[in-house]
Amino acid sequence: MEGMHYEGHCIRPPSEAQSILLQVTAGCSHNKCTFCGSYKDKRFRIKDEELIFRDIHWAARNMRGSRRLFLMDGDALIIPQERLVRILEEINRQMPWLERIGTYANAKSIKKKTSQELRELADKKLGIVYLGMESGDDQVLRDVNKGATTEEMIERGRKVKQAGIPLSVTVLLGIAGREGSLRHARATGEALSAMDPDYVGALTVMLVPGTPLEEESRRGAFQLPDQARILEELEEMLRHTRLSSGLFISNHASNYLPVKVRFPGDKDRALDQIERARKGELGLKPEWLRAL
Repeated sequence: MEGMHYEGHCIRPPSEAQSILLQVTAGCSHNKCTFCGSYKDKRFRIKDEELIFRDIHWAARNMRGSRRLFLMDGDALIIPQERLVRILEEINRQMPWLERIGTYANAKSIKKKTSQELRELADKKLGIVYLGMESGDDQVLRDVNKGATTEEMIERGRKVKQAGIPLSVTVLLGIAGREGSLRHARATGEALSAMDPDYVGALTVMLVPGTPLEEESRRGAFQLPDQARILEELEEMLRHTRLSSGLFISNHASNYLPVKVRFPGDKDRALDQIERARKGELGLKPEWLRAL
């Protein structure tokens, strides 16, 4: 075999752009969110261990310049503990120079791991978990079929942090539509404050063809907020977010306005930046440049 073995599209967080991408699962264990079309072409399964180990060996020989590795696809944390530990041990044996291993997770997969198991993974260099919360509003979470309540999301996020693993949480601007926009923003800010993640990534929802949310939009049951409302939503969310020392960023390709906030000191500066954008004093990304 020459090169790494991948099935379908490779999806990873922006911060893992320079990482080795090791596909240990195909698809997402939940795969029911109404806004997401990322894994609709795959039935979820854990990949064959022999194939995973072959990829680890290839990466060890050919990607020695990389200091980080990311476990794909949508939710590698769902892998049973004994098997996941074997994978991490093989990664560390073959690539001892790695500084960090990362993975996506969801509320279900975090629930399945005990605190002791999470600490064991941290000892094996699992150095960041990415959790897609999307919203802190229970109605929105039900509407998008997220599979967890706000309280459960907060509890699972805290569980990761208490195990000593840095936590990155994704939230979605615009996911509540026009009607629920500011309610979603306030509730999400409060949930982030209660969870206190190390990183928050704010993306702006885009309608993906073939998804239930896109169908709702065509029927008129869901209306995307316009640029002005998205900026207002970002401002409202930030006003209600209080992190002990986390980083809040909206630099994803889907966003109209890139904002970077290091808590607690940068918050007022960022709110001023958003206010200037709302007044037209700062340019926004045009629609044709936005992407997932």
